[in-house]
Amino acid sequence: MLTIDPAVLRADEEAHVAPHEDRLPVHAVQDTAYAGVPVRVYLPVPEPADGVIVYVHGGAFFLGSLETHDHVARELAVATGRTVVSVGYRRAPEAAYPAGLDDCYAVVRHVLGAGDTVALVGDSSGGNFVATLAAMAHDDGLGGVTHQVLLYPSLDLDFDEDRYPSLRENAVGHGLETAALKPFNAFYVDSGADPADPRVSPIKRADLSGLPPALVVTAELDPLRDEGELYAARLREAGVHATVSRYAGAGHGFVQHQGSLPEFHRVYDEIAGFLG
Repeated sequence: MLTIDPAVLRADEEAHVAPHEDRLPVHAVQDTAYAGVPVRVYLPVPEPADGVIVYVHGGAFFLGSLETHDHVARELAVATGRTVVSVGYRRAPEAAYPAGLDDCYAVVRHVLGAGDTVALVGDSSGGNFVATLAAMAHDDGLGGVTHQVLLYPSLDLDFDEDRYPSLRENAVGHGLETAALKPFNAFYVDSGADPADPRVSPIKRADLSGLPPALVVTAELDPLRDEGELYAARLREAGVHATVSRYAGAGHGFVQHQGSLPEFHRVYDEIAGFLG
């Protein structure tokens, strides 16, 4: 059985964060709070384009931070010309479900309340949150969520290996391994997140109609590849514009860990083009 110590893994992640002088320059970066939730706000230029990106980092609901994903937020801001609000949500196991999700939704509501439109962007478990946030906003009748971008999202927390071919095809040898999915997500599930609940496994939502247009970026060698692509197909069946972009030769987490490589860096231009 895989033993995971959140503190050790978090410290290792933080130790690999680039120093400030090596980070992609943007016009301004501010650490503040929206609705009591820590956020980092990136202004790419003095007068950003209309529309705000709310960015939700990944990390199996217990890893990741404003620091570990700072480079992703900076790239999003520069590529799109939009203000990016990165959310420092509470993580499992210290914060039980749905604390992290509630934090992200509070930030979305805050940005919408300020009169801005919102494009939601998230990677891995952040993509899970993005899909759920889009559905929550729709169900609550909130206008203004214009797009959702899901980067190799984790959309089904039922990790039965027979559910999707990619769980077997990409089980070992490509970074994230299928055997690690249950133990890595156990902190979230054990905190009260029921994999049968559509707010935990967004692919289980019965009615996907009325949701914002989606760009689903998948990785060829990712165990989670097929659930992301199925979700996009289900969105299209429900009348929602959804585009799948599969990156050949890529494994799970490639935007965070290999996004500077030319063959992968184009993902930011693709997101910018999707947002318009």
